[in-house]
Amino acid sequence: MVLVTVNKAPLLPPLPAKSKKEVNVISKYFQSRKPESTKKNNDSNLPNSHNRRSYAQASNTASSSSEILKIKEAFPSLNAKKIDQINNIANRKNQQKPRLQSTTKGPSRKQIIIPMSAGNISAFMKNSSQHVANINRELKNAKTDVLVDYIRSDYVGLLITTNIVGRQSDLSIIDNYIKNSNDVNAMQVENLRLPMSKSYLKIIGIPFFPHTNSSEKLTSSNMETVLKQNHIFDNISLVSKPRVIKVSPKSDMAIVWIDIWDVQSGKNAKMLTNRCFNVGNYIATIRGASMNPGVPQCKNCWKWGHSTFSCRSQGSKCIKCNGPHKSEHHREFGWCCKANDKINPPRLETKKGEPCPHSFKCSNCKGDHQADSNSCPFWRHRFHREWHIRKYAETRENRSNSIRSGASGVNPQ
Repeated sequence: MVLVTVNKAPLLPPLPAKSKKEVNVISKYFQSRKPESTKKNNDSNLPNSHNRRSYAQASNTASSSSEILKIKEAFPSLNAKKIDQINNIANRKNQQKPRLQSTTKGPSRKQIIIPMSAGNISAFMKNSSQHVANINRELKNAKTDVLVDYIRSDYVGLLITTNIVGRQSDLSIIDNYIKNSNDVNAMQVENLRLPMSKSYLKIIGIPFFPHTNSSEKLTSSNMETVLKQNHIFDNISLVSKPRVIKVSPKSDMAIVWIDIWDVQSGKNAKMLTNRCFNVGNYIATIRGASMNPGVPQCKNCWKWGHSTFSCRSQGSKCIKCNGPHKSEHHREFGWCCKANDKINPPRLETKKGEPCPHSFKCSNCKGDHQADSNSCPFWRHRFHREWHIRKYAETRENRSNSIRSGASGVNPQ
């Protein structure tokens, strides 16, 4: 028996531990790229930091290294930082431009608008609870899931809120009931409609003086006639009259701004955008405009900055005298139409049946007009939200100064 002795190879000594500096150098190749702001701060402390950057590091920002190589072949004298800048500019061109928001979202589609006269509104709302019960009874007989939650008055007519969005057959039932009601005059009731959104468009390439050798300006009525005669506006309804504005004080061209009724997806605006049509010898082009619904005015308290539905006022205010009553009841409750013998000269009572002959006082600017008058400075600045914020801030400051001066017994300056 022969014994074979096998000598084992000696074990290799353990590798020395990496220093912290070596670990950082190795790990930076396995880390994702740092944000641009952090890199700028780090590179700003190093001299000639742009020369230390390799082309491999620059290629990390590209979708593939071939783009970096193509730029390097075209511009061999550029360093890595310049190539990275060119690559970023090229990639930015492929990005989609931000879409223009030209459509505002309208109210909930669970609402039904029925335009009618003010007299019909007041007469119908006196028995609103009974009308809700009657309408729901007819809807249940038609075996539909739509039910009316409540009815409230609006400045255009009645606003009926339902539990779900109604179909055309449901709308017909509600329309027939209201027009056949004894409380309203059917001749003064328009066809009901669902709430819609608004889209804002502008028309460019139109002359401000449409007739040659004439100083006659382009008016809103002229532009409205042109739009009605064109086939691309056949199924389009304008919210208001077109607004004609000069491009600049010394220009002979105009921009026409139009607001159209639309759906929340902006279907009508997309159909009209970039369409062209003739206006005399010129070709007009339709473009999308940035939505600017302006500052809302509450129809309950007649203040600016919030809608009627979100008003926190305990009761309604009169549009004429700012009294604690509805505007349609101004003749019965308005202080200016009541007799007052204690003032000099004494005020006589306005005869019944006659309209209020007194001048109105705006609750916003204290001018001699109604709160919704287009001569009010608040109305003229309805598209300047900063102006309204500044005005109300001045009002609050003046009110607080008067309170402090009254408490201290010093007349305000």
